[in-house]
Amino acid sequence: MFKLNNKFLKSSHHLLDLKLCTVRLHDNSKFPWIMLIPKRKNINDITDLNSKDQMLLIREIVFSSKVMKKLFKTSKLNVEKVGNIVPQLHIHIIARNKKDSSWPLSVWVVKGKNYSKTALKDILDKVRTALK
Repeated sequence: MFKLNNKFLKSSHHLLDLKLCTVRLHDNSKFPWIMLIPKRKNINDITDLNSKDQMLLIREIVFSSKVMKKLFKTSKLNVEKVGNIVPQLHIHIIARNKKDSSWPLSVWVVKGKNYSKTALKDILDKVRTALK
C-alpha cells in the first residue's frame, strides 16, 4: 500500500489526487510550488514505475505544468525530480519569474517562508480549483 513520506506531511499540503499522483502544495510562500507524488509503493525513481505509469506520470506533469504556467502567468517553470533528501519519487513544479527572491538561481538558495493561515487557504483553493 502507498504511504507518503512523513517529510511531505510536514512540508506540504494536500491539494487533490490525479489518477497516478497525489498533488501537494509545498509550504513556501516565496514561490508557487506543487509536487506530484506517484501513489505507488517503494518507488524512488521514474525507472521504478512500469511503462504505463511512466507515461501517465509524464501526462500528469505536462497537465499540471500547463495549469501552473497559466494560473501564475509565468513564462518559466522549474520541473525537477531530485530526491536527494526524500528518496520517494516526487516531481517539483515551480512557477518562476524574474522578480522572485532567488532568480535566476535555484529556489533552494533562499530560506523558505511558510504561508500565513489566510494565504494558505487562498492558494489551496486557487490551485485546487485550477487542477480540477
